[in-house]
Amino acid sequence: MNIFKIQIFLCSVILIAALACTSDRVPEKESVTRVMKGLYSCGPELKSFTECEQGTEYWVADSAKTLELAYSNLNFEKPYEPVYIEVECHPVKSDSLGMSADFDSTLIVTKLLKISKEIPDGPCN
Repeated sequence: MNIFKIQIFLCSVILIAALACTSDRVPEKESVTRVMKGLYSCGPELKSFTECEQGTEYWVADSAKTLELAYSNLNFEKPYEPVYIEVECHPVKSDSLGMSADFDSTLIVTKLLKISKEIPDGPCN
């Protein structure tokens, strides 16, 4: 009888431990890719995007590797000159380490649609 109680106790402890280790967190949904329009500036220490409509500022990660190249091909004399861009992207929460920590969100650029030195009239200007 004593062995039976010990076995039930051990099974209960194992079951409780197993339930405690499982996570009931719902995984975050991946951000939906969308088109955003705004001002981009780039330099040795900073890559930022300011959305035209809401004025939200993002750190930029160029996963397509075309945005920085297109920016440098515009041949600015000084870094950090703003340009108008339209990109396919998705925002994610910024990492707490590094330069992106100064921004709430990081914009992952997947495709460059348009880049121009001419900033259009409207909310971006």
